[in-house]
Amino acid sequence: MPPTHQSLWSVLSYASAEQSLAVMVRHARETDTVTPVKLSLVPRRDPIPPQRNGSSAACRAYLVEDNAVIRRNLEETLTELAGVQTVGYSETEQGACIWLAHHPADWQLLIVDLFLLQGSGLGVVRKCTERNDKQRVVVLSNYATADIRQRCMADGADAVFDKSTELDQFLAYCRRH
Repeated sequence: MPPTHQSLWSVLSYASAEQSLAVMVRHARETDTVTPVKLSLVPRRDPIPPQRNGSSAACRAYLVEDNAVIRRNLEETLTELAGVQTVGYSETEQGACIWLAHHPADWQLLIVDLFLLQGSGLGVVRKCTERNDKQRVVVLSNYATADIRQRCMADGADAVFDKSTELDQFLAYCRRH
């Protein structure tokens, strides 16, 4: 069963890192959805389904998110509610930068968390300053303070959204772009 907007919201809505870990562990226990995930720098080989509006291909997104539960729920929600097809993911700054360097035209939307297993999402954002005008870089983080937003935008992000309070705005942005 695909996740609902509400189930993703419950996974992403939390006030601190400690609470987020507790929520994710509880969610994993309740749904039995956590499986070992191997970092993959290879894009998915799934065919890109047509968008609901009749165009031939969905917006292709690359995710930079180190939490497997959040990443999986985000991917399913983006596909279901925004017509976005995930073409790959990375859990680290280095992995994301390598994939992006080898696939400069294979994405239209880059969704980046700031805190990763290795490195920072800001490093990934900075690597994407030379992209085409149809590609968008979005930061999706629990730490979207005014200072962080300003820093992300200065480093080249097109938009910054807080995971716990701006999920609706984030999904609307993804549908528009």
